[in-house]
Amino acid sequence: MATLIFTPQLARFTEVPQIQTDAATLRDGLESAFSVNPRLRGYLLDDQGRLRPNVAIFIDGHTVRDRVHLDIPLGIDSTVHVLQALSGG
Repeated sequence: MATLIFTPQLARFTEVPQIQTDAATLRDGLESAFSVNPRLRGYLLDDQGRLRPNVAIFIDGHTVRDRVHLDIPLGIDSTVHVLQALSGG
């Protein structure tokens, strides 16, 4: 099963459980997380279902570049890290 891990920055705003899922794609994996905590959706996705600019996702150490479709395949042992990108000066 793929594992979705949410970094502590998101925990300042809402509960961020670690998720084990048999989802075949990133979008389906995220939907598994949203079923546990529906508020998480608004922190990660915009109104059109696209990944927000301040969110970065890595699958098995590789950056997710398609922020619209999120149909990237997940392997049976994939590890997905979901981060809130930090900015500032």
